[in-house]
Amino acid sequence: MKILVKALFLCLLYLPNSLRAVDKPDLFLLKTYNKTKSVVGWVMSEKLDGIRGFWNGRQLLTRGGKIIHTPDWFIEHYPPFAIDGELWTKRGDFEHISSIVRRKIPDKRWNQITHQIFEVPNQTGGLLDRLKILRDYLRIHPNSPIRIIEQHFITQQIQVKQFLHKITQQNGEGLVVRDPKIAYQTGRLNSALKVKKYLDSECVVKKILPGKGKYIDKIGSLVCKTKNSGVVRIGIGFTDAQRANPPTIGSTITFKYYGFTKKGKFKYPVFLRIKPQ
Repeated sequence: MKILVKALFLCLLYLPNSLRAVDKPDLFLLKTYNKTKSVVGWVMSEKLDGIRGFWNGRQLLTRGGKIIHTPDWFIEHYPPFAIDGELWTKRGDFEHISSIVRRKIPDKRWNQITHQIFEVPNQTGGLLDRLKILRDYLRIHPNSPIRIIEQHFITQQIQVKQFLHKITQQNGEGLVVRDPKIAYQTGRLNSALKVKKYLDSECVVKKILPGKGKYIDKIGSLVCKTKNSGVVRIGIGFTDAQRANPPTIGSTITFKYYGFTKKGKFKYPVFLRIKPQ
């Protein structure tokens, strides 16, 4: 029995990194901005609509802890410390980004991807101090797809509204506002807020309803259950490809909405994306 246990241990020890189990990373998450809250003295940046990529110093992982299979050259000059950001190409390109990042055998399209960094976890000091550690590293190791997302100081509350308008006019998703003085923390934070012209939420697909007319033999709408056990029916926001190959029952999707009706129902729910695992 001892020989068997030792053999199993050695097998696990010498497994390639890509085959080992990886713990789900403990990340910081965003709460929703309330325009009545003063964020003067904070910083703001564009919220990029990509795939979250957490580098733990050895491997690139999704938010759910799955290994992202990159070409060797992509991570060749990555730092020996953790960085956190979005794998991204351009605005409004989420489905394309996802199709690149989700492949187990990476292809040449990785040339289109940059890793846009908004956090350097586990370092001391405020946000800008932590980002400076990465900036200093990149001066010595410049040949990588790593980019640091620009942070803009907020000196007047109106700047948030103005910057949000500018970004959404350019087909951007929204903003992130953060208190730069706060030390690194994980979990959903009051010091890190998302700012959008719409609200968004997640739900689990419970039923797929067939389409009619031009959508016959395709998806018509999804019936989903939200976190508070409410039910929402979503019938718009899908591409033709998504209508032909809809999210599976049991999968989690993100949808946007514009407040609530008098009866407490989501107003104008629109499909956004399948939640990455």
